[in-house]
Amino acid sequence: TKKKNIVFLGSPQVAASVLDTLLAASSSPDSAFQVAAVVTQPPAAKNRGRKLLPSAVAQLALERGFPGDLIFTPERAGEESFLSDLKGVKPELCITAAYGNILPQRFLDIPPCGTVNIHPSLLPLYRGAAPVQRALQDGVAETGVSLAYTIRALDAGPVIACERFSVDECIKAPELLAILFNIGSKLLLDELPSVLDGSAKQKAKPQDDSKATLAPKMNSDESWLTFDEEAKVLHNKGWPGTRAKLQLMNQNGEPDVLDIKVISTNVSTSCDKVGDENEILFSGNSLLVPCSGSTWLEVLELQLPGKKVTTARDFWNGLRGQKLLKST
Repeated sequence: TKKKNIVFLGSPQVAASVLDTLLAASSSPDSAFQVAAVVTQPPAAKNRGRKLLPSAVAQLALERGFPGDLIFTPERAGEESFLSDLKGVKPELCITAAYGNILPQRFLDIPPCGTVNIHPSLLPLYRGAAPVQRALQDGVAETGVSLAYTIRALDAGPVIACERFSVDECIKAPELLAILFNIGSKLLLDELPSVLDGSAKQKAKPQDDSKATLAPKMNSDESWLTFDEEAKVLHNKGWPGTRAKLQLMNQNGEPDVLDIKVISTNVSTSCDKVGDENEILFSGNSLLVPCSGSTWLEVLELQLPGKKVTTARDFWNGLRGQKLLKST
């Protein structure tokens, strides 16, 4: 029997891992489907605007020997030339994973089996662009991944299947994102037969919109830590690019502002050292920053502008006894 055409849409590294799973499964002789085209974001300038580099998905497709003329990179998914190319491929089904472009109705009307999205939350919770970061920020004990049909409303389509995942306090957003997309790609392979024969449409459960929560994209203002919150709240903000301003007292007793990236943290409810009200201390292998509610944020790794990531111990040794304060 003829294999059914699937088109995959995705862009970052987590989506590349899903594509890899699909390509491996489709190469099996008894596979019911084949990846007929890949759609991804156009090449973007990386490393401070030097040369244009393809997305992680495009890179993986090329490495796996996928034909370059079947990797589509439209600026927008509603472009006439792109929709015409997509129709030419005759997809039965489209699969999206962190694609990053809005899909218009004219796109959604093309594949007869619909478009299915891997979304890293337990829908209807955390609809939007940053479900993992927002869930961690809220300090959830559990999240998961959903396989849902795409409709025009954001992440609001019927859910085919979902899988739960327990969150421990130490996990960071990039790691959790990778785990959830990994689980999601296995869930997708399990459900593909029912999606392709149409029975998934019958069993998919409509979402309860009254229980929906939103997970908007993180903005740069949110990446700043202010230490007037409890340490747990700050620790839960641990997505890449979290920043803080510290004050380093120089030889003249005047403060120099240090703008640091906070790489890894823990929460402490006690401190074995004594310092001034805003003083940052060092104990074990951590900087201890006083926060509200008599809590302490332990900073284990940090990065100064233009420098490599360093341990708190190496950073502290480099201060040579200069006093470090939190910015007020």
